[in-house]
Amino acid sequence: MKRPNWLSQRFNPIFAAFLLIAFLSGIAGALQAPTLSLFLTTGVKVRPLWVGLFYTANAVAGILVSFLLAKRSDTRGDRRRLILLCCVMAVGNCLLFAFNPDYLTLITLGVLMAAIANTAIPQIFALARGISPPLSFGLPLNYGFTIMFLIATATFVVCSLLVGFTLPSVPRAKAMDNTLQGGTTVLIAPANAWRKRDVRLLFIASMLMWTCNTMYIIDMPLYITADLGLPENLAGVLMGTAAGLEIPAILLAGYCVRYFGKRNMMLFAVLAGVLFYAGLVVFNGRSALMALQLLNAIFTGTLYFQDLMLGRPGAATTLFTNSISTGVILAGVFQGALVENLGHYAVYWLAVLLAVAALWMSTRVRDV
Repeated sequence: MKRPNWLSQRFNPIFAAFLLIAFLSGIAGALQAPTLSLFLTTGVKVRPLWVGLFYTANAVAGILVSFLLAKRSDTRGDRRRLILLCCVMAVGNCLLFAFNPDYLTLITLGVLMAAIANTAIPQIFALARGISPPLSFGLPLNYGFTIMFLIATATFVVCSLLVGFTLPSVPRAKAMDNTLQGGTTVLIAPANAWRKRDVRLLFIASMLMWTCNTMYIIDMPLYITADLGLPENLAGVLMGTAAGLEIPAILLAGYCVRYFGKRNMMLFAVLAGVLFYAGLVVFNGRSALMALQLLNAIFTGTLYFQDLMLGRPGAATTLFTNSISTGVILAGVFQGALVENLGHYAVYWLAVLLAVAALWMSTRVRDV
């Protein structure tokens, strides 16, 4: 029997195209995400309340569009066409942000286009954000927001061409899995699951933790410049540092869970979150903020690991992903209202209180 060629065994052009598309779309998406609050504040010049509401509207639209597109994908058409549509929407969204800084247009048409575009980027933001946060802040600071959005546009155009010319057209089968584009399950958790005390406590604790995390992502670029007087590019450095440290944090969590158990790992992550947000209240120097990113990486990295571990039962995954969505929605409202009335500092005091509440609830969950 003739032995297969070494290269053909190990190199699959379709798989390589998938990886390249995932990486490029992750880079393009991550270019915009860290600087969105800064763009809305300095580029669009809206009040803090409207910045927070933009994030809330974006989260709500994302949930609705994901469900609608997932249902359509499960019943008709193939995924390549849907991914191509999402990439085209991403191109249009980037151009809209680059040339039409009108808040009403961005929060309606822009949010809708972003929601459609984001369904083509399942679980890949984390892949590219270790590179993108510093770059995403460097581009607008040195060349302006328009150049940054145009670079993102060009990246999504390349993704669209790769999708159109390299990915195979595979019609969806009738018997489908219960997963949205982007990894969000569409299973409905059984009603009796919510009646369990431990389930309720875990849901609320997870919701509070993701509220804290999202408030920080929204507010931090504005806080370090408006209140602390630090350079704007420091926000990108902090996000990039935390993203880079999350990878070893996830790997370490996977190793340690065998010895300490899932519950103890979660408690350790939430405690790290409490210390991280308390540190943001107490410290305001560049070196201290950099050092705190280790706690941030432990907090968020272990949460991502727990998300992966919860993927076995569909009901648990549904509750967990719903807690994330709810946390993002609340974060936009809380951050905008607090900054509007009390300033950026109040955001981190609230984050400390919510993280403490999440830690208390987590300790009351029984080990399994």
